[in-house]
Amino acid sequence: MRLCAWYLYGEKHRGYALNPVANFHLQNGSVLWRINWMGDTSPRGIGASCGMMVNYRYFLEETASNSALYLGSKQVQASEQVLALVSQFQQHSKL
Repeated sequence: MRLCAWYLYGEKHRGYALNPVANFHLQNGSVLWRINWMGDTSPRGIGASCGMMVNYRYFLEETASNSALYLGSKQVQASEQVLALVSQFQQHSKL
């Protein structure tokens, strides 16, 4: 889960999220909200994402500012759960 959080939050291509689905939602002003262990146990879900599923949350009053922040400053808005996983990844990673 830590690696998944880092991949979605920290891995970038030209400053934007490497994952195309994450990039789509973040451009549209969402918050990287929750990572769900075994959220997709279908054969495709297991093969594509080890069963993990991600939720993006849209707070309507914040979508415009989140989008502008992401597109202008390349800053990802994320929940405390995701940020905690990112922090754990950074502490334990040898990258």
